[in-house]
Amino acid sequence: MEYRQVSWNYEGYDCSFLTDHPLSAMASGIKPQVEQGDSDLVVEDDKMYRNPTEVKMSQIVLPCHANHRKELSVGQLLKWMDCTACLSAERHAGCSCVTASMDDIHFERTIGVGQVVNIKAKVNRAFNSSMEVGIEVSCEDLYSNQQWKVCHAFATFVARSTRAEKICLKPLVPCTHKEQLEYSMAAERRRMRLLHIDIMKDLLSNKTFQWSPSEEGQNEQLTVPTEKTRVESVELVLPPHANHQVNTFGGQIMAWMENVATIAASRLCNAHPTLRTIDMFHFRGPSQVGDRLVLKAIVNNTFKNSMEVGVCAEAYQGEESQRHINSAFMMFEVLDEDGKPCPLPPIRPEPLDGSRRYQEAIARKKIRLDRKYIISCKQTEVPLSVPWDQSNQVYLSYNNVFALKMLAARTKWTLSSEKNNVRLYTLEENQTLCFRIESEVNVPAARAFLLLSDLCCRPEWDKLYKQCELIIQVNDDDFIYHVLTPSVSEGGKVQDFILLASRRPPCNSGDPYVIALRSVTLPTHPPTEDFNRGEMLCAGFIIYEVSKSVSKISYYNQTNPGVLPYISTDIAGLSSSFCYTFHSCSQYLLENRTRHSVLSDTEI
Repeated sequence: MEYRQVSWNYEGYDCSFLTDHPLSAMASGIKPQVEQGDSDLVVEDDKMYRNPTEVKMSQIVLPCHANHRKELSVGQLLKWMDCTACLSAERHAGCSCVTASMDDIHFERTIGVGQVVNIKAKVNRAFNSSMEVGIEVSCEDLYSNQQWKVCHAFATFVARSTRAEKICLKPLVPCTHKEQLEYSMAAERRRMRLLHIDIMKDLLSNKTFQWSPSEEGQNEQLTVPTEKTRVESVELVLPPHANHQVNTFGGQIMAWMENVATIAASRLCNAHPTLRTIDMFHFRGPSQVGDRLVLKAIVNNTFKNSMEVGVCAEAYQGEESQRHINSAFMMFEVLDEDGKPCPLPPIRPEPLDGSRRYQEAIARKKIRLDRKYIISCKQTEVPLSVPWDQSNQVYLSYNNVFALKMLAARTKWTLSSEKNNVRLYTLEENQTLCFRIESEVNVPAARAFLLLSDLCCRPEWDKLYKQCELIIQVNDDDFIYHVLTPSVSEGGKVQDFILLASRRPPCNSGDPYVIALRSVTLPTHPPTEDFNRGEMLCAGFIIYEVSKSVSKISYYNQTNPGVLPYISTDIAGLSSSFCYTFHSCSQYLLENRTRHSVLSDTEI
């Protein structure tokens, strides 16, 4: 098979991809190996492979792309990102696609005039008619030959047909370990997007977040009225602003929104602000050539060194009423000569809508901190037990499932022991020891998933679980348990754990069933003198369907000092208790193939 580079120019943008990709790698059972030095290229049958949906764009930043500080305008960068992601989505869909949303973006670095922007986009997963596209942006200095990361984002695109029928996208086949992980986690990110509105409603109904400036003891003489920051601007959508589908280019709308938001932020601080973070762009409807696009922005709240600006775009033609096109929230900072954030004056919101926006900004800040604390940090930086509450539940659940899938995706597992078709694997990495125990059971995967999801029944087959009590059923898929386990040392105290269990049925055929476990803290269940409080960083089951009546069950655990004593003798080959425990698990599953579980199987 011959591979060749195909390059073309789209609206002045240089794009390229490799053709003739061996998509049958997974089906043929051949596992491609990642080539060192380039994680995007793999070698299979002595041929180079790259994701067939991958599209790259490189642009030199010219003065016309820059702001007053000779840095690339964020609006211009958003246009390039949206264009690259759209071309990737259309490459997979084989038809026109439109931007539905773009997730939160945090800008780690700025880009100067003369430097090169490198953007890479590829489809992570295709659902029915929508796709998640991952976008990575880096910067390159041609003189020093240095490169650094600028930001990354996930965008959702919807396939559109020129005819009336609904489009059903072909499934995406992930070929590398990285692609398989992104494919798996795309479903979790989609879950978070759908729950975002509910999280906001729960926070706003909490009296803790119903604050007002008067309660904070602000001096009104030092506050800035929000009306001073209000901006309204209108743009006439012309043919150069349209995409190849004759709709207003989504990236252009985002660029116009960034422009008015920057003006609103400047009016508050009487300086030139720097955009740090953008909350999700959500397109609620299309806009066409000839539309008048009304862009509105206002500062919602300030937080010592940062401010939130709310911005929306509405469209109309003639005398028709305005249509809501898009909304977003942008966080700005003002930097001093040393690049450090300056303190900002507090605001004085207008009554009614102003107070509502003020309170919603506080809730969004709480959500941003939860995401940064729980999701964005590296796995090695995540504290063992994170305080649980209803507002951060969706992010803890995401992190729980993500950590288990990351552990399962590692490749350097070593077979340490095998007995009676039960295998024990170990992995030493980054000064941590992980183990995996797996075997096949003559029980349907869906049934095994349902039985193992119910931790209250685990003492029936696992001698390390003396007692398990369900504390909170958060929803149909997430539960919090209080677990008691025997003492590690003879005569010592019993250990207890507060565990968040997150279960996930498959999204598509071929996906596994997942039961993820991690420690959390609850104010209603603090540590007591009666027990030694243990902590679990990452553990759980991944269950694959081998056939209609057979499933392969793998149990994973990323050990810490509190867990290691339970498995150390097995790893050293001095005992085979792991085999006995898994045999007990198999017997439990076989004996309860038809038993009703506490947890409902309706959702499955």
